Amino acid sequence: MVTPIGGEGRRRVLLLATRGSPLALWQTGRVADLLARLPDAPSCEPVIVQTTGDALADVPVSQLGGQGAFVKEVQLAVLEGRADLAVHSAKDLPSETPAGLVLACVPERADPRDAMVGASLEGLPTGATVATGSVRRRAQLAWLRPDLTFCDLRGNMATRLQRARQVGVGVLALAALERLGLTEYVAEALDPRTLLPQVGQGALAVECRQGDHAALELLAAVDDPVAHAAVRAERAFLAALGGGCTLPLGALAVPVDSEARLAVEGFLASRDGRILLRHRVTGPRSEPEALGTELSRVLLDDRGGRSLDDWAEPGDRR
Repeated sequence: MVTPIGGEGRRRVLLLATRGSPLALWQTGRVADLLARLPDAPSCEPVIVQTTGDALADVPVSQLGGQGAFVKEVQLAVLEGRADLAVHSAKDLPSETPAGLVLACVPERADPRDAMVGASLEGLPTGATVATGSVRRRAQLAWLRPDLTFCDLRGNMATRLQRARQVGVGVLALAALERLGLTEYVAEALDPRTLLPQVGQGALAVECRQGDHAALELLAAVDDPVAHAAVRAERAFLAALGGGCTLPLGALAVPVDSEARLAVEGFLASRDGRILLRHRVTGPRSEPEALGTELSRVLLDDRGGRSLDDWAEPGDRR
């Protein structure tokens, strides 16, 4: 446990719960660096936690029970007082925050795009095999190129990159490649108009305990309000669809009108990519959850998403 400093509520050490992968440790180091720039900032130490997703590295992500496989144990470390903050990739977070925690900070967002490794999309030959474990990527790529076939991709970033290169081509998150200094392997950064990213992709998310005013104050100082609003809108879209990493959907919110408004674009597809519904809504940045929820309503009701037979397993729907 950390030690409060007098009546100021400041701490000598902040313990940051994190996964132990090189990417997760980079992300935790980034948060620690941002906090270190604050006046009278406490020092930060990582608390490495193994998650279910890490322990079952050979199991496809879509079979791990949805989102949460890479964050639940990290969140539990904070809830149990073994750490003060939990640092995540925002894309790994379930759509609902557990009781007792609050999503307190989203720092400046990195590039949310997907990246082709090994070949560009246009350069893929007919019938090419693409390595990706993401049902979101598979559905969109199948919509664009019905001739493509796919194989799974799991493990840490180095393992996935090696597997993608063995297959010949793969799709990975551009931000992860940038953070690990691996952009030399990028053949093409895919425009979101071609491939919409996963909810929260490129963003970090920092949670702390509800009522931890000292932590909340520190995190507010390194929060990016625009990035945070964008992630909130995307997560509301995900929550309204009752989705996770098992569903073929994605969304991206970007600021417009000098950041006073957000444009949120999302898609919902059948698992085989034969049907893909896509829409964009715009509204005040001050109401991100309302925008995400409205986007889901349009896709489900106005665009006929509820008639898709295979966009979700029965247990996935709310």
